[in-house]
Parts: sequence; structure tokens; C-alpha cells
Amino acid sequence: MKNLEEQETSRETRIMDILENEKGSSFAARFDPVKGGGARRLTMIRESFIREMTRLAITHNAINLSQGFPDFDPPREAIEAAHQALESGGNQYTITWGTPALRQAIAAKMQRWYGLSFDPDQHVTVTCGVTEAILATLMGIINTGDEVIVIEPYHEGYLPAIVFAGGVPRFVPLEAPAYTLDLDMLRDAFNDRTRAILINTPHNPTGHIFTREELEGIAELCREFNAVAVTDEIYEHIIYDGHPHIPIATIPGMEERTVTISGLGKTFAMTGWRLGYACALNPLSTILRTVHDFMTICAPAPLQAACAAVLGLPDEYYAQLGQDYTRRRDKMISILQRAGFSAHSPEGAFYAMADFSAWDFDGDDYSFARWLPANLGVAVVPGSCFYGTKGMGKKTVRFAFAKKMETLQAAEDRLCG
Repeated sequence: MKNLEEQETSRETRIMDILENEKGSSFAARFDPVKGGGARRLTMIRESFIREMTRLAITHNAINLSQGFPDFDPPREAIEAAHQALESGGNQYTITWGTPALRQAIAAKMQRWYGLSFDPDQHVTVTCGVTEAILATLMGIINTGDEVIVIEPYHEGYLPAIVFAGGVPRFVPLEAPAYTLDLDMLRDAFNDRTRAILINTPHNPTGHIFTREELEGIAELCREFNAVAVTDEIYEHIIYDGHPHIPIATIPGMEERTVTISGLGKTFAMTGWRLGYACALNPLSTILRTVHDFMTICAPAPLQAACAAVLGLPDEYYAQLGQDYTRRRDKMISILQRAGFSAHSPEGAFYAMADFSAWDFDGDDYSFARWLPANLGVAVVPGSCFYGTKGMGKKTVRFAFAKKMETLQAAEDRLCG
């Protein structure tokens, strides 16, 4: 196993150089309103390749297995509650950190599912999706040059959040094909500049669910280096084969140093509603609320009312959710095997990382991802866009299977026909 230092890319160095060069430089040197260029921090960021693949899917009339959104509707209870809120005057600003009903429902859910006690008036903040919750948290705790550990592959929104906050990423890879975490390599990444670690479990894009041993190892390092754990747990209810979802906030000594982030979009098939939430004790809660207040003011008011309703759905909903996604997962893996891909069966979430080496394709993952919708009518995401370490993911693509069974069957017909 190579030491983490040997795997460092130029990305961290370039970000540090950008941050150093910005100190003391004039606005004119950074941006010309006629010639363009933008802020230097943008040189490390490109527009989302996931969303680009959705646009490419539309162009080629391809089946969109790239962007992670369902092609089926939310529960009827959510839609009816949204209609009622729209028609009963619930269309103005809410309290900045969310409607009382939704915050109470979230606090009750955290207690019921995980035994975590959060005061809905102090510790629960409703945000415009998980993306905003992560960004607000990092902007509240990161100073220029602070390091944030990112476990790769990672959602492409994490790096921009770190850069916008003035931080520097330190990448630690999961080990394929099972995508497990090497705790010795993780320890090598922690240092006196480490302020936070981003944890996504169940994991996008690999489907890995972090084990208690892995989480306890992360927790030990967070306590030792006085770092904050910022978690993305949006797929918490999409799990397979009896694997448990364990919030790191439940590990002893971590509740006070964790910002637990999740949302409604994936569990209830309402990704376009952009509703997430963050649960944290003070002072972390106050810090992220301060940024959130001036970032978005509040999340959409009538949709908050609807989400308070769906959080009260019975356990049968979650049981059915698991059964439905298990069928989709098994169908997706069967398709990939039949089509000549190599893929590890995910433990959670609704993505599969697939190796296309057996296709003998003359090109990298970006070329393959662009070739597939144009020639076979199926859109995917290139694997390397989920990595910060140069060269990783070049023979993989990500498939999203949060789709109707007939959509997956149509994809099979195109890939294997």
C-alpha cells in the first residue's frame, strides 16, 4: 500500500497556490468584466459533468442512467400536502431554519431511528438540499488553508464546497472492488491543519455502507485532531441485505463534533424539491445557521409542509422502499454482467460503479461516457469525475438505477441487444 503522500496530486498544491496568490491581489487582477476569467478559485472547478450527461441524454434521446433522480413520483401524501399548503397561504418566508412542524418531525425521526436527541428549536436546520447544508457548514467552520479530508470517490459537489469555503482537500481513496476504507491511510491524511472530514454513507457512487469499525476509526481521529465530521446521509433508507446504517454521531464522543446531514429527495422521490436538513449541537448548529440565514434565507415554504407530512409515513413505507430498490439493484447488476461490465453489488444507495475494461474501448471513461448515449442510447457518468487523485476511475462509469423497472428493461435492451 502506497503512503498517502505518494498519491497526492497537484490539485491540493494548485488550490494552495491560488489561495496564496489571492492574498493582497487586487480585484482587477482577478477578474475583468469584459474579458472574463472569474475568480481564481473557479480554475479548480468545472460545471457538473453529471448534469452535462443529463443534457447529453436529452440530445440523443438516451435513457438517463447518469443523474441520480427517480423517474417516478413522490408519495401521494406529499403531493396532496403540498397542494394544501399552496392553497392555504403557506407561500411566504418561513422561520429561517425551517417550519416548526418539519423541524419537530425531523427531531422525532432522529430520535426514533437512531436514538439521537436534537432540540428542534436549536439543533435542526432545514436547508435547500444536502448541497447547501454541506456548503453552509464548511463556510462556517473553515478558514483559508484549512484542510478537509475527502474520501474518494466522492460526489462532485464536495470539492466546490471546500474551495468556496477557502479550504484545501486531502483525498483518501476507498479500495476497490469492495470500496473499503484503509484506516492507516486515513491516519496519514490527518494533521494539524485538518479541520473536517466529509463522510458519505451509504456511499455515492460506490454503494459502500461504512462499517462500525470504519466509523470508530474515523471517530478516533476526529477526537484526536479535534476535527468535525460532516456527514452526507441522504441514502440512509436505501440499504440492502440487512446492512445497518450507522450515523457517526451515535459513536461515543462524536455527537458534539458531528454535523449530520440528510434530506427528503432520495427517500421520497422528490429530488427537485431541494429539501435537506442538518442536525448538530451548539456551537456547530449556530454556526451553520448563521451562514444558511444569509445564503438562502429559507427552504421552499409549501414543500416544507409536505415533507412534514411524509416523515410521518408508517414503517411499511420504508419496508416497501427497501424491497423495491432491491429489485432495481438486482436488475441493474444483472444488466451490467450481461453487458460485459464488472461491478460490485452495492450495499446501499442507488448507484453501481462499473468497469468497462472488457469492452476493449479505445478511450478513457469520459470518451466512453460520451460514446454510450450517442451510439447505444444510454447515458452514464465517467468514473474519474468522482476522484481527485489523478488517474483513478479511468476505466469505470457510474450507473444510476433509481428508475422504473420498465426503464431498466429498456436500458438492458439497448446495452445487450
